[in-house]
Amino acid sequence: MEPLLLTDIEAAVRASWGADTTTPEYRDRWKPDNPARDQCGVTAMVLNDLLGGELIRGEVLVDGVRVDYHWWNRLGMGVEIDLTREQFDAHEIVSGGVVIERPQEIVRLREEYELLRARVLERLGARTRQEAA
Repeated sequence: MEPLLLTDIEAAVRASWGADTTTPEYRDRWKPDNPARDQCGVTAMVLNDLLGGELIRGEVLVDGVRVDYHWWNRLGMGVEIDLTREQFDAHEIVSGGVVIERPQEIVRLREEYELLRARVLERLGARTRQEAA
């Protein structure tokens, strides 16, 4: 069986996003033509499950004012993975980036995280089962 590549994981994550995995209070602004919109927190947690590393949180600024937070991952040797950075419009600037300790229990966005995680694992499992056949 071939090992999973980062491209396999990325494809599984991107194919698993939907309106039902976004932040509920922003669900109405999710569109299929910008599927990464409001997926950063749950995506960072799923990647942390699969790859380890650190969770990074930056600020989303509009006209210099923080309007939200943005999450991504940092692996060993400072390699950063951000599968949702393209969600932002030109006037939305991601600033900073601090390491945030992973919560022991996921409370906020738990349903969305579990749904995304299950979809990604299913897609990755289907991929490895196809190669084994």
